[in-house]
Amino acid sequence: MSIPNSTDSRPRIASLGLLFLVVTSIGWGFNWPMTKLLLTEWPPLTGRGGAGVIGGAVLLGLALLRGESLRVPEGQWGRLIGLSMLNVFGWMALMSLALLWLPAGEAAVIAYTMPIWAAVLAWRILGETLSLRRIIAMLMAFSGIAALMLGDGVHITPQKLLGLAMAITGAFGFAGGTVLGKKYPLRLTLLASAGWQIVLGSLPVLLIGLVFETAHLQALTYVGWGTFAYVGLIGFCLAYVCWFAALTQLPASVAAIGTMAVPVIGVVGAAVMLHEPLGLVQIAALSFTLAGVALATKG
Repeated sequence: MSIPNSTDSRPRIASLGLLFLVVTSIGWGFNWPMTKLLLTEWPPLTGRGGAGVIGGAVLLGLALLRGESLRVPEGQWGRLIGLSMLNVFGWMALMSLALLWLPAGEAAVIAYTMPIWAAVLAWRILGETLSLRRIIAMLMAFSGIAALMLGDGVHITPQKLLGLAMAITGAFGFAGGTVLGKKYPLRLTLLASAGWQIVLGSLPVLLIGLVFETAHLQALTYVGWGTFAYVGLIGFCLAYVCWFAALTQLPASVAAIGTMAVPVIGVVGAAVMLHEPLGLVQIAALSFTLAGVALATKG
């Protein structure tokens, strides 16, 4: 996609980046309750890993149909594998396991401490300005999701602590992948880059699942197959492509803070689809989070 060389190009670029971010947030937001449903019929690693491999393969196929090269440039394989492990493997494996012990909405809220780590890492690694506006936006959004988490009281159990540790570790790794992807970009087209990262990150998750889990394909219902299709085609294909596209248009810290809309969508989606709690405390916390997201995207 060519970008016009004019004085009006920057506003268009920012608007396009925000559009990509909105699509990413919706796709990933609904991915939380859909994944929770997926786990009712699929083992966590086999289900997510299999959906990821198929989703990534679809993207690589689309790249070929568009006449794009899938060849990884010389010297970029290490970078590609490293980003795949952070952006896909660690995030997917840890979040899938975290959902075994956490409600979908709660897991989404914990996972999206990611923008906090990303903004700090972008400041340290990329030299991005940590402006007062962004600091306030982060505090607003993080306070919102903390209130959402603690509003009705949290009953701490060893299982919940394990789920919490997995979610935070996955979030920190994804934040690192976001920032390092900006510092060390891949010389690949958007579809090829997303496809390779998803396949390389999903394949080990699937292989581990096939060794340690048992999937009963003959027992799957339309819910199992439908959620599998959503996770593969929307959660991976569409949302990841839009995410990588947003990163080319927006500062890493702004893109990361913008994804705080994901837990909002995830909590509401989980309330509607899975009948998880959504009362006045949750609604107020979600509104505060969205206000922080809106402030962050203004610069």
